[in-house]
Amino acid sequence: MVLDGRLCYGGDYNPEQWPAEVWEQDVELMRQARVTLVTVGVFAWSRLEPAPGRYTFDWLDRVLDLLHAGGIRVALATPTASPPPWFSLAHPDALPVTADGVRLHHGSRDTYCAAAPAYRAAARRITGLLAERYADHPALALWHVHNEYGTTCHCHHAEAGFRRWLRDRYRDLDALNDAWTTSFWSQHHSDWAQVSTPRATQYLPNPGQVLDFRRYWSDELLAAYVEQRDLLRAATPAVPVTTNYVLGDWVPVDHARWAAEVDLVAIDHYPSDAGPAAEEQIALAADLARGWARHGARHQPCAGDDDLPGTRGSWLLMESAPNLIYTAGRMHTREPGRMTRHSLAYVARGSRGAMFFQWRAPRGGAELFHSALVPHAGPDSRIFREAVELGGILDRLAEVDAGVVEAPVAIAWDAASGWALQQRALPSDRIHHHTEVAVAHRTLRRAGYACDPVLPGDPLTGYALLVLPALYLADDDTAAWVRDYVHGGGHVVISYLSGVADEHARIRLGGYPGAYRDVLGVRVEEFHPLADGEEVPLTGGGTARFWAETVRVAGAEPVDAYAAGVLAGQPAVTRHRYGDGVAWYVSTRPDEGTYQRLLDEAARAAGAAPTCLDAPPGVEAVRRRSPEASWLFLLNHTASAQRVPTAGIDLLTGAVVEDAVTLPIGGVAVVRERAGA
Repeated sequence: MVLDGRLCYGGDYNPEQWPAEVWEQDVELMRQARVTLVTVGVFAWSRLEPAPGRYTFDWLDRVLDLLHAGGIRVALATPTASPPPWFSLAHPDALPVTADGVRLHHGSRDTYCAAAPAYRAAARRITGLLAERYADHPALALWHVHNEYGTTCHCHHAEAGFRRWLRDRYRDLDALNDAWTTSFWSQHHSDWAQVSTPRATQYLPNPGQVLDFRRYWSDELLAAYVEQRDLLRAATPAVPVTTNYVLGDWVPVDHARWAAEVDLVAIDHYPSDAGPAAEEQIALAADLARGWARHGARHQPCAGDDDLPGTRGSWLLMESAPNLIYTAGRMHTREPGRMTRHSLAYVARGSRGAMFFQWRAPRGGAELFHSALVPHAGPDSRIFREAVELGGILDRLAEVDAGVVEAPVAIAWDAASGWALQQRALPSDRIHHHTEVAVAHRTLRRAGYACDPVLPGDPLTGYALLVLPALYLADDDTAAWVRDYVHGGGHVVISYLSGVADEHARIRLGGYPGAYRDVLGVRVEEFHPLADGEEVPLTGGGTARFWAETVRVAGAEPVDAYAAGVLAGQPAVTRHRYGDGVAWYVSTRPDEGTYQRLLDEAARAAGAAPTCLDAPPGVEAVRRRSPEASWLFLLNHTASAQRVPTAGIDLLTGAVVEDAVTLPIGGVAVVRERAGA
C-alpha cells in the first residue's frame, strides 16, 4: 500500500499509555523517522469505554488530529481483543473455558469467548461507534479489526456453536458418524446433544472431531471479524479493512481462506531463531503471505484510488520486532543493520512496507521489555537512529510496489493438513506439514529458486514445478488437481505422508500415498519412522533421516535407494512419467545437500531457473517485475563482502551499476535493472 507515494512504515502506537505531553514529541519523532502509518487503539477498549455505555473519545480525537497535522496516516483499530474488566465482571459466561473445563479469569489479553453472544454484541457496539465517529477523519487510511485472532474456547456457547457448524457441514448424524469413524471405541452418536467439543479425555481423542473443531474455530472467528468489517464498510466504503494474522501451528485459523474477506492480507511475524534460520523464517512467512494474498478480497474499494489495498490482492508486514529476536528463553538483540536487512527481505517478497510492534517501549505492563522503535533509552539510541535510516531507505523504494515477485516453483500448503498431523498416535510425532513446507522452501531458497505457496485447487499456470511436502489430507478434488497438472505437462515432487488420508483424516486404503499412487507409479506398503539421530545411507551418497518407507515401484523408475538396513536396495526416490509430465516421489527426508541437489535437478528438468544464477551462496536474490521495469533485491547474509553481477541503478545509493554490485557484510542492494540486462 503506497500512502502519498510512500511505502507503509511505522507500527503500533499506544498513546493511551502516555501523558498527553508525550504525544507531540512522538509525532515529531515520527516525522524524523519518515513514518507514514501507525496503528492506533488496538488495546484501548478500557480507555474508550471505562464503564458500560460511558465513552471517552476525546483523547483519541486529539491523537488523530495531531497525527494528521504531522502528515501521518492511521490504521484505526477496533479494541476487541482485550475487553475491559467491567465487561468480564458483567458477563462471566463470556470468559474462555479450557479443554479440561477450567474457566479463565480476566487479567490478560484475549479474555473472551468469540462464540459468546454478549461478547459479540459488545464488539459490534464499540466498532459501530468508532465507525460513526471517525468515518470522515482525514487521517484514516485503514481499518484494523481486532488483533491476532486465535483464541479458542470450550464453554457452552462454543459447544452450541460447534454443533450448529457440524449440522451445516454434515446435515445429519449418519454423515457425521461416518466422517468421524465413530464405530471405533463405541463413539457412535445417536443424538446431536451427545456431540461436544473435544474436551480433555481419558486417552486419545477422536482425530476427526479434533480436526473439525479447528475448522469450526477458523469459521467462528472469521464470522466475528466479518461482523465488525461489515459495520466499518457500511460507514466507510472506500476505506480498506484488514486484521493482522498471527502465525504459528497453534493458531486455529485458515489464513489462506480468510484472504477473500480482507482487503489487505496483514501478518505479524517474529522470527524465533537468532542465527541464519531467522532469514529463512522471514522468507517463508513473506512468501506465505504473498500466497494467501493472491486469493484476493471480494470487496474492492469504491474510491477509484489505485493506491488503496484491495485493488491488487496485496499484503503487508503489520508487526515485527525492531531490535529483538525472541528465542526460547531469551531475547536476542539484533545486530546493527539487521533490522534494515530483515525489513527489506519482506519488501522484496511483496510486502507493501514494514510495520513494527511497537512505536514506543512501555514503562510497565506484561510486555515492558518488548522491542520498540523508540526504546527505553529514548531517541538518542542506535535503535532509533536505524529507524530513521530505514525510513529514508523505504522512501527511496516506493517504485518497487508496482512489481510482482517472479516465482517458477509452487509449494502446496494446507492448514488442515497441518492440524491433522498434530494429532497424537501418528507413526512419528516429529513430522509436521508446516515443518516439511519450511524444509522444502529453505532448500529451494538455498538453491536460488523463488517459490509461491499455493492452496490445493489453485491455478498452476506458469509454474514449472509443484512441490507437495507432507500434504497429508487430500480429497478427490485435490487428487484430481495434481493428476491433471502432471498429465498436462507439469512436474511435481511429492514427499512422504502426502495424500495418505482424505479430508476427514481417514486413511485411503490400498497402499500409500493413496491419492497419488497412479501419478507416482509407486505403492508404499509400510512406514519406517527413524529414531532421533538415526540415519540410513543412500546409494547416491546421501543419507535418509526422520522417515523411511517400503516402496514398491509400479511403473516408476528408482532414482536413489536405501543402502543399508531392512530397506537395503529398495527405492528411496523415484521418478515417473505420467501423461506429458513427470512425478517424483521422495520417501524420506534426505540430508540438506542431497535434498538440494534433488530439488534443483527436478526444477531444472521442469524448465525452472534460479532467480540470479551468479549470486554467491548466502546472498539472497529476489526479483520483482512490472510491465515497465524489474527490480533485483540482493541481501548478503554472509560474513564477508560479496560481488554479484548485475546492471542498472542501485535505488539505495543512487549509484549506476555497470556490471556488478559489491555487497558489504550484511549489506543490501535494490537494483532497478537495465532493460535487457
